Amino acid sequence: MDEAEDEAEVEVVDPGAPYPAHWEADVVLRDGATAHLRPIAPRDAKGLQEFHDEQSSESVYMRFFAPMPHLSDRDAERFARVDHHDRVAFVVTVGDKIAGIGRYDTLSEGVAEVAFNIADVHQGRGLGSVLLEHLAAAARETGIHTFHAEVLPQNRKMVSVFTDAGYEVRSHFDDGVISLEFAVEETERSLAVMEAREHRAEALSMQHLFTPASVAIIGPSRSPGTVGHRLLADLLEGGYTGRLHVVHRKADSVLGVPAVRRITHLKERIDLAVVAVPAEEVVGVVRDCARAGVRGLVVVSSGFAESGPEGAERQRKVVALARANGMRVVGPNSWGVINAADDVRLNVSLVPEMLNSGHLGLFSQSGGLSVAVLDAMSRRGLGLSTFLSAGNRADVSGNDCMQYWEEDEATTVVGLYLESFGNPRKFSRIARRLARQKPVIVVKSGSSGVGLPPGHEVRPSIAPREAIDSMLRQSGCIRVATIPQMLDVAQLLLHQPLPRGPRVGVVGNSDALGTLIADACASWQLEVVHMPLALHPQAGPEEFRKALKAAFTHPDVDAVVAAFIPPIATQADDVARVLSDVAGRSQIPLVACFLGTRGIAPALARGRRVVPSYPTPEEAVRALARATRYAAWRERDPGHRVEPAGIHLDAARKLVTTWLADLDRPEAGSLDVPGWDGVLDPARVTQLLAAFGVRVWPETVVRDPEEAVEAATRIGYPVVLKTTEPHLRHRVDLGGVRLDIADDDELRADVHQMQRSAGTAGSTMVVQAMAPTGVACVVRTAEDPLFGPVVSFGLGGDASELLGDVAHRIPPLTDVDVADLVRSVRAAPKLFGHRGATPVDVRALEDLIARISVLADELPEVADLELNPVVVSENGLAVLNAYVRLARPALRADAGRRELPGMTGWDHA
Repeated sequence: MDEAEDEAEVEVVDPGAPYPAHWEADVVLRDGATAHLRPIAPRDAKGLQEFHDEQSSESVYMRFFAPMPHLSDRDAERFARVDHHDRVAFVVTVGDKIAGIGRYDTLSEGVAEVAFNIADVHQGRGLGSVLLEHLAAAARETGIHTFHAEVLPQNRKMVSVFTDAGYEVRSHFDDGVISLEFAVEETERSLAVMEAREHRAEALSMQHLFTPASVAIIGPSRSPGTVGHRLLADLLEGGYTGRLHVVHRKADSVLGVPAVRRITHLKERIDLAVVAVPAEEVVGVVRDCARAGVRGLVVVSSGFAESGPEGAERQRKVVALARANGMRVVGPNSWGVINAADDVRLNVSLVPEMLNSGHLGLFSQSGGLSVAVLDAMSRRGLGLSTFLSAGNRADVSGNDCMQYWEEDEATTVVGLYLESFGNPRKFSRIARRLARQKPVIVVKSGSSGVGLPPGHEVRPSIAPREAIDSMLRQSGCIRVATIPQMLDVAQLLLHQPLPRGPRVGVVGNSDALGTLIADACASWQLEVVHMPLALHPQAGPEEFRKALKAAFTHPDVDAVVAAFIPPIATQADDVARVLSDVAGRSQIPLVACFLGTRGIAPALARGRRVVPSYPTPEEAVRALARATRYAAWRERDPGHRVEPAGIHLDAARKLVTTWLADLDRPEAGSLDVPGWDGVLDPARVTQLLAAFGVRVWPETVVRDPEEAVEAATRIGYPVVLKTTEPHLRHRVDLGGVRLDIADDDELRADVHQMQRSAGTAGSTMVVQAMAPTGVACVVRTAEDPLFGPVVSFGLGGDASELLGDVAHRIPPLTDVDVADLVRSVRAAPKLFGHRGATPVDVRALEDLIARISVLADELPEVADLELNPVVVSENGLAVLNAYVRLARPALRADAGRRELPGMTGWDHA
């Protein structure tokens, strides 16, 4: 690809068919290489002819059912010119050549014929399945619900593209052709297939970065102290086992490694190129790497998005060029990659000493902090499997690393230091799957609200800060506050079995330490069930062995905390060996508090099992508590995705589509409200919620006492009177709500008094039937630009609002997620019969939340929704008021099709 082609802009088809730029995507193929997918454009006519001419006669016949030696100019122009609605086509390009084409043409309302053509040299790389996913997403957007395809029987590969995609495919054979038909609506199975393919492809793309057979350092200086020189020196000193090359403009060798002038001069294909040249030269270097067929890049150079608009544009060009030519990019502004495995020994980082090989996989968005983390690991005696510093993380992200670590046998615990999120939905689904088999420990900075680090470009978020905690907890991640806490938890999980429960046994040689441990356990909701009299300060190894055995064999103990104040150094080592030996004979975890010792002391690693040590009891217990909570999450049934009966998605989507049209032409809209802001009137709210099986109790708007009495007579006493004044809504204490009104006279008096309270004689009110006695709750959803839908729950009243007693979850939800959401607010006991009260119908509440979560997940056009109050009684519930606002949504980060994050750095973690 030359520079002119690199600078080319997307061509618009014609004024009547605007180019849908949001359909463009970078994708990872089955072999881990990347490619670019985009809507076809008229400028592709020549490329279509070249693509066709290079195809075998068999491939041409499979596509057109007839010989076609050459694609005429007229046919090429016709194929390349579409309207992006009734006729849609995508091309996948590798470099500057078309590698695959997929298209659909509308046959009738909602039905389109779909076809593919994959270049012979690219068959078997998964282009067909990627094209089908993106065509299906475009079809859903343009109102197509069914795909039809005709395939020759011998074209088994194309048949499998459809049948293996997870859709319910119907087929029949007629006149020598197989006719296939299927609905393009996403299903649980089709999403599972897509995610499995995404996982395999992204994990493989990372394998080229973590386990390269060959590495080229581009731009290492001959001067010590420079970045490139340091990187090469670290690779050599670390004992890299692969083939190492140097690219240098002038030198014949650097640090004894022979050099070539350009990477294209090397005679072998390079797995990983490390770029250490000035920022303004990086685009040219990446172009050379593309020509040489390099598989992956680590860009340590700075001067990109962190430096301002010019650098951000340079970063965009680097990533676009790399992905278009099959390469993943770590960085720019990265501190490198490490693989400590004995058969790899890759140290492409600014960390001078290679860490011991171990089982902790580490990802960091901060370069400078990476050095401190790795140094702390070394001092603690913790071993590393692989490490990646993402820098500006313009391409490779924490999500990619988690995909890799899920398959990596060398990694048993994952640690993530995150400064920002770009795609929490994708992070959540990957982390939830990974955490089922390997602990994921997360440090998320930025809780203070300080701005993003330079170079991090992410979508804005309006979600509460607590949403991040909820998302991590929902995903099974272990969130900690600091790097030392992450390593505290990691050293336990790396070397000890998971606790079976919260019950703790304590052994020590100090009454004071024992008390501190008990207090710490109480504060972390752990229960001390075995705490014998402390051993005397001079207790020897055999006394400790006897006490430890008693704790480990206690029938109620799930974990043991051992505390030791060493009176004599040699005796301390003997006691440490006893701890290690006794712990190795049990499946119960042991954490030690050897005062002043942090990490894996040599003596604590000489027995049957390594025992982690902490300098204080509080740190030991905190790590144990987090491991205990994780173990409980992992053992818990994850549940099933909620799918309540009686939901009519098609009807709801049609309603929303119709109403949203009024945002463009409010003066002519069915709402008859000029300048309509998307807030639905009560009738439409009721209609939309009814499509999800949610009934809103009707209410009647009134303006004076007589209208109120007339409404109450119709409804039947007792009734409720509520003001519509915003500052008094739901405020019983301020006179905005009058409950249990029994007759006409009482109602008239309440109307007069409420209007005086509002300060407006003509203010409107509503009359509504009195709901059964129960607990008032609030259910909300909001479409967040970053998180997508966020479902929130809390009990009604000022106390919950003022104390922030509101819980959040990110759809899609399982039944277990819903149950956990209800029980996670501090006021939840009120739902279950607190202090002798009658328990309410929590099952009905959970059903309501499940329905609202489906609405939020399926209708991104619902920008805000609030059900307030929802009165949950002994039998059933009443939704007494509902608010819904519609808005045209941005494309969600995790949009049901495989794609890499955008060039701005959005849409990834």
